Amino acid sequence: MSASPDSAPSQFPSEPTTFFLPGPAGRLEVAVDLPEPACARPAVAIICHPLPTEGGTMHNKVVTITERALRELGAKTVRFNFRGVGESEGEFDNGRGETLDLLAVAEWVRKVLPDHDLWLAGFSFGAYISLLAARHLPVKQMISIAPPAGRWDFAAVLPPDCPWLVVQGEDDDVVDPQDVYDWIESLPEKPTLVRMPETGHFFHRRLMDLRGAIKHAVRKHLPPAK
Repeated sequence: MSASPDSAPSQFPSEPTTFFLPGPAGRLEVAVDLPEPACARPAVAIICHPLPTEGGTMHNKVVTITERALRELGAKTVRFNFRGVGESEGEFDNGRGETLDLLAVAEWVRKVLPDHDLWLAGFSFGAYISLLAARHLPVKQMISIAPPAGRWDFAAVLPPDCPWLVVQGEDDDVVDPQDVYDWIESLPEKPTLVRMPETGHFFHRRLMDLRGAIKHAVRKHLPPAK
């Protein structure tokens, strides 16, 4: 299935596919995946990828394992490339434009799945962007993996008004774990924090553990099956 860059699918796809949505800087490349019908829940998760200028795309392994975990729980999933990545048009905009990209994708998701709970997840830079966007959206579950506190301005980040999971590798070589812990400690409302020992920023050799940690932490917040 595909859509014109000037239009958007009028319904959520009934099978895994990629297509284009119109975004604020041109077309956005989007991929959707669906759970097995037997475990499907009325929830849809948008997952944001890491920093474009350091090679981040929606095909990043942490992004795809997060997608898999949420889909196995019964959620529909949406990944997309920020502006200037893959087939998405535009240029890197240091966070502001990428937040607008996410809001454009979320607007489409809410239009085609108005009866579904909206979940947001992000890895690294994607965690930062999803947190910035969350204040504008009715998010029911937030998942932040290795949020880059200390690398980006988290002063503008507000705790989401919903259950919130943060997963942080204790040997992260990109994001200083202590910066993440200090930032969380400064928040008036704190997330559930999972510290994952003996793993770096990209969770090499620990991706299955990451998958399990996500599923264990958020399963209880799934909406009932219809």
